[in-house]
Amino acid sequence: MTPSQRWTLRTEHTGYTVRLSPDGPWAELDAWGPHGVETGPSALDWSHRTHFITPADAAPAEYLPYGLRPFNGADLVASRPGHERGTWWTFTGAEASPDEHSLRLTFTDDVLGLRTTLCYATVPDTDVLHRWTELTCTGPEELRLERLDSAAVNIPVTAGARLTYLTGQWSQEFQRTRLDISRGVFTMGSTQGVPGHAYAPWLAVQDRTTDDAPAYGVALEWPGNWHITAEAEPGGAVRVRAGRVPHEGAVVLAPGATLTTPRLACAMSPDGLDGLSRVWHRYDRRLAGDRLRRPRKVLYNSWEATGFDVDAAGQLELAKVAADIGAELFVVDDGWFTGRGDDTVGLGDWYPDPVAFPQGFDRFVDDVRGLGLDFGLWVEPEAVSPASRLNAEHPDWVYRIDDRPARLIRNQLLLDLGRTDVQEFVIGTLDRLLGTYAIGYLKWDMNRPPTERGRPGAGHVDLDAEHVAGYLRVLDHLRTAHPDVTVEGCAGGGGRVDHATLARTDIVWPSDNTAPLDRLTVQHGFLHAHAPHVMSSWVTDAPGIFDPRPRSLAFRFVNAMCGVLGIGADLREWTPEQRAEAARWVARYKEVRDVIHHGETRLLGSPADTTCGVQYDAGDRTVVAALSTGRLDGAPLVPGRPDRLRLRGLDPAARYRDTATGTTYGGAHLLHYGLPFAWSADHDADLVVLTRQ
Repeated sequence: MTPSQRWTLRTEHTGYTVRLSPDGPWAELDAWGPHGVETGPSALDWSHRTHFITPADAAPAEYLPYGLRPFNGADLVASRPGHERGTWWTFTGAEASPDEHSLRLTFTDDVLGLRTTLCYATVPDTDVLHRWTELTCTGPEELRLERLDSAAVNIPVTAGARLTYLTGQWSQEFQRTRLDISRGVFTMGSTQGVPGHAYAPWLAVQDRTTDDAPAYGVALEWPGNWHITAEAEPGGAVRVRAGRVPHEGAVVLAPGATLTTPRLACAMSPDGLDGLSRVWHRYDRRLAGDRLRRPRKVLYNSWEATGFDVDAAGQLELAKVAADIGAELFVVDDGWFTGRGDDTVGLGDWYPDPVAFPQGFDRFVDDVRGLGLDFGLWVEPEAVSPASRLNAEHPDWVYRIDDRPARLIRNQLLLDLGRTDVQEFVIGTLDRLLGTYAIGYLKWDMNRPPTERGRPGAGHVDLDAEHVAGYLRVLDHLRTAHPDVTVEGCAGGGGRVDHATLARTDIVWPSDNTAPLDRLTVQHGFLHAHAPHVMSSWVTDAPGIFDPRPRSLAFRFVNAMCGVLGIGADLREWTPEQRAEAARWVARYKEVRDVIHHGETRLLGSPADTTCGVQYDAGDRTVVAALSTGRLDGAPLVPGRPDRLRLRGLDPAARYRDTATGTTYGGAHLLHYGLPFAWSADHDADLVVLTRQ
């Protein structure tokens, strides 16, 4: 094999080596791991003897079409109308950058009329590699693409695979779930027009021998329909395929047109899931860019206090109390616009209700800002109420199928954001609101999936991709036209959390469930895939839905401080003592949020343990959020020892001082024994700040 047939792409700490297969016209993975792993025989090499399958079916191929790979899962299924499906291509060229940061491999099928280019690019200052595919129709006839994955990733496991993924449902998103697989196929995804609540577009794969085994991860950057499929193949390898799922079952590619698939972000850490999470966190910070320099403000959101009963007097009353406890931002949620007395009306008519704000909305906003608070507003730009003026004027703007009933979900319909006129309406609406009023924060919500997803008279249209393009176009406009506005992404909770959204928003709302122990499991899973600075979390009075055990106000605050702190309770109902305690927690959070949002994060234990926590390290400071999840130890009524939370990543030879108690610990002590916590019914959470001496 000549040097030109093997290429290595280098991230900050890892290498990804691709070679042309000696068995056929395809690329395959040669090595993936820490720098230097490519030196030596490939861990993915195999005997090249096959029985009843083709060499392409057994190979650790980077991307193969049906035709060349007929049995073990193809990444591309293409055909011409009236012809059999299948692609048989030849390799026609490679373009590799001399700095080992990008690569393009091109394959062509002149009979079918298709050029396929496999694209690779490393992300600077991270251990993330982007992969995607460009498909070009080179013949005189259109092509039908039934499957158009972004990439396939081969994982070098030796004793079966352990899959870690994030599952759930509305109000119970991001539940960390594990599956050991030695043979067979695992698949997950969404056809709800968004990533969805059931699965996050994220997967980690390890050798199942140990929890600390090197971890390989993928995340699909696509806020529409998607799938991720992992197959433990007969030869012992695990191959992961990922890509978008066309709503119509196939995409038509016209002559001369090129389709670019979503990017698949690929990451690897030799330090197991814990190390992999920090790779993803660093990537999230890279996506934020200069926006990360703005501190995420402590917000108060009025939804849980007032619901749809929004008026200037009640909102200002809440704003005054919120300012008193140290909030920096006041967000008016649903219910502020004309006619919005409940969830059956008003969506689409985005004008402040003159009855609710008799002195004008601008006066109300000024009054809130006069309290020293920034002002934020909730919107649901993709939704429309059937009785709204917008729907009466533009009934053709909603998704619909001729001669079929329009199904209501949450008493609303969904706008076809793939239409340019709908995009212009949404952009104009947001520009008007942000240009007329002093709004510094915008919460973009979406509360229903597309059901009767059609556009009569439009012919064969790629509706899912067009909606995604419209959504991203509007967000890109917001970022350009209103760069100082903080944008929060929400879809009935965590229904639309993906890297394409995170690249254009500042924070996301992981779940509508704010109950303390329920929220703990949501956040534990979320932090495996995403960074604390994008995780909005509120303190409320909500009771548990799945775990109803009560927890203290301190627990709720410490849990919410693990990301971007918000408050959503009805502060008017809190006692003076509760408000004073809240003010103390808010003040403590402001002292350490730079460590939480910019530091290295380590998950300590899990909600299944009696004590768990999150550790943040930046410079000489370590912040530990510790939470009691289990039964108490009986102390002080009976003999017992404090629970211990072992820290990680510290210097064993250094000394660390607790800034609150003055206690000094050796680094080795904290690593071996851990921080002690004597929990009681009144003390079920703590925030410890350690300073390296």
